[in-house]
Amino acid sequence: MSSAPTAVLRVGTRGSDLAVTQTGHAAQALSVAAAAAGAPLEHELTIIRTEGDVATGSLASLGGTGVFAAALRHALVETRVDLAVHSLKDLPTAPHPGLAIGAVPVREDPRDALCARDCLALADLPLGAKIGTGSPRRAAQLLAARPDLVMVDIRGNVPTRLGRVAGLDEDGPGDLDAVVLAASGLNRLGLGDRITEYLDPSVVLPAPGQGALALEVRADLLLADPELATQASGAYGEFPSVRPDPGRAGQAELDACLLAALGAVNHQETRWAVTAERSLLARLEAGCAAPVGTLATVEDGLLVLRVAVAAPDGSRIMRRTEASDELSAEAARELGRRVGDGLLADGAAALAGLA
Repeated sequence: MSSAPTAVLRVGTRGSDLAVTQTGHAAQALSVAAAAAGAPLEHELTIIRTEGDVATGSLASLGGTGVFAAALRHALVETRVDLAVHSLKDLPTAPHPGLAIGAVPVREDPRDALCARDCLALADLPLGAKIGTGSPRRAAQLLAARPDLVMVDIRGNVPTRLGRVAGLDEDGPGDLDAVVLAASGLNRLGLGDRITEYLDPSVVLPAPGQGALALEVRADLLLADPELATQASGAYGEFPSVRPDPGRAGQAELDACLLAALGAVNHQETRWAVTAERSLLARLEAGCAAPVGTLATVEDGLLVLRVAVAAPDGSRIMRRTEASDELSAEAARELGRRVGDGLLADGAAALAGLA
């Protein structure tokens, strides 16, 4: 790229502190990548209010992941923004016409984190301790490990949730013994010191895509990069054969700059991992309201996928670990489908209440 685009990159984000923080990090990474290629890229954040930010019910009652993504995607389709940044665990696996994940940057810590009173670990919490979480996945796995625990459904931003823990915030109600949150969100907000235990995946497997960000764009943008298009196409169906009129002045130059920056920040191992996780979730036809945890990692040249499917009350849990010796987007998708098929054959849908 020989010159900077005249158009400003408009980056859509939710309005929460966490969303704005992680979107800012992603946008800055794109600008740095563009500058390294010789074309400085100016960006601005556009706050999009989503249903999940407005509604007050539990996440499960609101319909799960889509409540945080729909408004951002609508803004992208209407070209009010050029890029939408999502927490990947909040992005539905179902295809959205005309859109695709352009890049997945390197993943933050995918584990769940316990934030407890008196610096307690999970094993040290007293009998009948009250644990706050809005996630059926976390609740089911915690109950499988500690059936005596009492799960309390909570909503709100990260500081609000932390304020529910006794002794963590003098202005909060302090009515709980602990809450469980994503370690990645706490770390991105500079609140890692509130973590009293990182929950081992052998006890609580994270949500598919947890800790990773999805940089979503118009699918036609990826036509000029066959590798990025291949990585996205399996989840998003057919790509358009031609690109539409770029519209505003400078848009074509901006798109070229953005595409190159997306290729630079896309982290291949993270992409393979989350592709396998989301393929599994899609095969199970489950969402974030389902008690399904999964984590894929690249280990010694293998893509290893670990899965836990639990009864909502934690009374039973089904675990699987399988691997693929091929590292590619299609192999990752096939691994997720294969593990999902096996789980369904063994009764996972009935166990988790998906049937």
